Amino acid sequence: MNSRIRRLAVGLMACFVILFVQLNFLQVGQSEELQTDTRNTRQIVRDFNRFRGPILSADGQILAFSQPIEGDDFDYQRTYPLGPLFANVTGYYSFNFGATQIEKTKNDVLAGRTTEQQLGGITDILDPDAQTAGQVVLTLRNDLQTAARDLLGGREGSIVALDPRTGAVLAMYSEPTFDPNQVAVHNSTEAGNALEFLNALPGKPLLANAYQERYMPGSTFKMVTTAVALDEGVVNLETFWPDEKEYLPPLTTDPIENYGGSTCGGDMATVFKRSCNTPFARIAVELGPERMVNGAERFLLNQAVPFDLPRVASSNFGAVDDFVDATPLLAIRGFGQNEVAITPLQMALISGSIANGGKMMRPYVVDSTLDSKGSVLSRTEPSVISTTMSPATSAIMTDLMVGVVNEGTAQCCMQLASGIQAAAKTGTAQLNSKDEPERSHAWITAFAPADAPEIVVAVMLKGVNDEISAGTGGKLAGPLARQFLDAYFGE
Repeated sequence: MNSRIRRLAVGLMACFVILFVQLNFLQVGQSEELQTDTRNTRQIVRDFNRFRGPILSADGQILAFSQPIEGDDFDYQRTYPLGPLFANVTGYYSFNFGATQIEKTKNDVLAGRTTEQQLGGITDILDPDAQTAGQVVLTLRNDLQTAARDLLGGREGSIVALDPRTGAVLAMYSEPTFDPNQVAVHNSTEAGNALEFLNALPGKPLLANAYQERYMPGSTFKMVTTAVALDEGVVNLETFWPDEKEYLPPLTTDPIENYGGSTCGGDMATVFKRSCNTPFARIAVELGPERMVNGAERFLLNQAVPFDLPRVASSNFGAVDDFVDATPLLAIRGFGQNEVAITPLQMALISGSIANGGKMMRPYVVDSTLDSKGSVLSRTEPSVISTTMSPATSAIMTDLMVGVVNEGTAQCCMQLASGIQAAAKTGTAQLNSKDEPERSHAWITAFAPADAPEIVVAVMLKGVNDEISAGTGGKLAGPLARQFLDAYFGE
């Protein structure tokens, strides 16, 4: 009898151990998998019936918050009081279609589910009204974001501004954009119709075009070619190119021309401020595939820039093998044409590295995260992601870009109201082939003050119409950059 009881006890104990292990496996080991399973809506329903923390701009503007509602399936409605203004940064938070941008990357903080928040909420465990939802504070300023929107004035393009010393993004606005409130509504039909409509639009408003789309940079890329050549000792300020209308690279019968068929030449400062094409084609050929590609990759070409927002578009210059027995291709890409492609964010980082003594800083939009009581959970620390050039080359490049403002392609439109000296490089990226109707993007990137830079801006207007394509980067994008910098300096 005792042996039977012992066997029964052992069997019951084994069953208890198996049950204990299985419950812990389901609750702990598989908790994330079960919560993210599309068939399990319990966690999602709980989230939409709980308070979710706000997203704030650097200057204190509420960009997203959870508004209590009545007569709905849920207790809260996620709301974006500024509508489209910050949509490509905050993203949306939708019961039917998930989350994007900051709403996705900082979901655990906003929902109060980080380990620190859970531990901090233990003292409130007996309070039924206690909440652990946190806040996300961005680096972007509402006043500068508003200025970027107003300056674009509905034209397709992007304006990105950042602090070159830290990488903190101060403004990042693109047209077209969208209203996240239309996607965040709880009515699945309304939200689905809004997304279907937005996805059908040609300008891709759901994409953050400032960093999720890449564009031919045109002559702004001459900053890269020049910096690489200076660092490699291929050119210096005394290097001189004779006046010429065209240059015929080896292995082709199709010559490269200067913009508008003009005659161009002179020393380094002259060809840079006039933005001649032929000298920079020659420089790329002289550098050769390996040095040119390696130099471009120091500016993070051929990869996606590390960023704290998702799905960053990779830029393109080309691999060394692409230019073997293809010297004309290397020549054309040396002045930013053909298949060179860069995001507006990366353009700001390229000129920002010149402003910052050759150090390219990691860009970021999240300044800090806070718990429900306002204590700091995390704060972004600035970090260098690449050394693009030597400090000596950086100083030369700054002088060359000052020449663009004072005597070159930006002389028309980059004199700041405050009298502060800016440095800039313009670009007109020609999208059409010969004998086709002209189509081009208009670019400019600038930083100021030139002798102690604290802000860099990149402006890109898409060549989607005759107005943009008939102009140049200096004349079209230049005034926007100037007015943006004036707004920053309080003028």
